[in-house]
Amino acid sequence: MDGAEESVHPPVVHTLGDCAVVELTGEIDLLAFQHMAPLLDAVAAGPYRIVAIDLTGTTFFDCSGLSLLVRAHHRATGRGARVVVVCSHRLTLRIIELSGLTEVLTPVATVKEALR
Repeated sequence: MDGAEESVHPPVVHTLGDCAVVELTGEIDLLAFQHMAPLLDAVAAGPYRIVAIDLTGTTFFDCSGLSLLVRAHHRATGRGARVVVVCSHRLTLRIIELSGLTEVLTPVATVKEALR
């Protein structure tokens, strides 16, 4: 494993009844996308009514991260579930806003809000 791959932190998934929380940490870029997409795809396609994607532990977020979120949203809504993004980082929220995805990804500040 080279230095770049060592910087990719695997997602952590917590479940609570019919809800799943996926914690993404570190840098969410193209390399992270490639490592995280299979797990996030599986969770979004799973039995959960709500999939909360927690970005509070991220240090960098680019268009690859947006693609990851939109991909999860499509998988979840295709089966009647929803994705909620947990984020309070100003720059990440700005990226979501500028992409026109605020209504789709419904960012909230805490996991508790996401699971309502």
